[in-house]
Amino acid sequence: MTVSGEIAAVATSEIGAPPFDLAAEFSRFRQNWPERLHFAAHSHHFWPDATRAAHLRCWDDAARLVDGKWEEVLGPVWQRVARGVAKHLNLPGIDGLVPANNTHEFVNRLLSCLPRERKARILTSDAEFHSFRRQVDRLAEDGLVELVAVPAEPFASLPERLVAAARADAGIDMVFVSQVQFNSGYALTNLDALVEGVSAPGRLVVIDGYHGFLARPTDLSGIADKAFYIAGGYKYAMSGEGACFMHCPPGFGMRPRDTGWYASFGALAGPQGEIGYAQNGWRFMGATFDPSGLYRMGAVFDWLDGHALDAAQIHAHALALQAIVADGLARRPCGVLALENLVVPLQETARGNFLTFRHADAALWHEKLRQAGITVDLRGDRLRLGFGLYQNAADAEALLARLASLA
Repeated sequence: MTVSGEIAAVATSEIGAPPFDLAAEFSRFRQNWPERLHFAAHSHHFWPDATRAAHLRCWDDAARLVDGKWEEVLGPVWQRVARGVAKHLNLPGIDGLVPANNTHEFVNRLLSCLPRERKARILTSDAEFHSFRRQVDRLAEDGLVELVAVPAEPFASLPERLVAAARADAGIDMVFVSQVQFNSGYALTNLDALVEGVSAPGRLVVIDGYHGFLARPTDLSGIADKAFYIAGGYKYAMSGEGACFMHCPPGFGMRPRDTGWYASFGALAGPQGEIGYAQNGWRFMGATFDPSGLYRMGAVFDWLDGHALDAAQIHAHALALQAIVADGLARRPCGVLALENLVVPLQETARGNFLTFRHADAALWHEKLRQAGITVDLRGDRLRLGFGLYQNAADAEALLARLASLA
């Protein structure tokens, strides 16, 4: 029976019971953590065993093809990844997609599209990840850009406040916002309305989807011609580092100043003597890169297809594990891990696949958990517990048992 079939079979089961168990298919990672409990799927998700053969195939292809490996990498390997991305995001095709080893490359190339004749203005929230926030803060420090940062909280009104800020300021050149905020787990659930609300002629609208891709159902079909979307494999795409991608809407950012020589592939149009660019997403391409992540990501998509799994089912699995842990914490809180400390409460359905607890003693408890063999992560005064396919109900119960010994 496929995983989707198992879900249907247990549709009436008790809330909190995960409908399937794939933990055994992450045996290579799990066997190296026999005593520790890893609850940081939102930070670095374990890779399924199916990715190991793909990683080795990357090495074998390099040995077999040497320089000729790029025809393989940029041909069938990338096309497999692009088709998987397009399927899970409901994109109309793969022409708008482009790979990179990290999302910071995409951030810099997008920034390089902004006007140079005046100081560019960027609208964002105060809850963006470091790959964007650090870079734009540094540019603002030197007076190269102006930032309009909308407070993320209160969460419920964030979309409306972003739209209002975008409509009130015709000088905004870029809007950059996360689908799921890294420091809370709050999710923007109506991307169509948001993008429609903040869009303007020539304005770059960018969605950071790293905590949303394969964590929450995402349909970009209605905004594929209006918004950029950035994500990668380190988290819920289960492919590790070096496997990032961006969807690029046609007609926006056609000639990034930060450009690599791969961006000229397919550049058949344009005036003679001018630096040529591909007209599709490849215009944001860089240069030579480590392709091993693309091999792994392609294997993940094949593995998901084999189980008939999509983001909705992955999200449901994570929520079921969250419910087990939350029920246990409701009965027996553990230090800062108490439900009243949740940044996004359990009754809020607009959240990602991790729980964030905010408390002044978060750093102290992060160390206590580490010493107890529990891996979570720390962001300032916030502890994040992440849930993914490599965990099962027994792992959630084991976490609660270990927390009980600390309470």
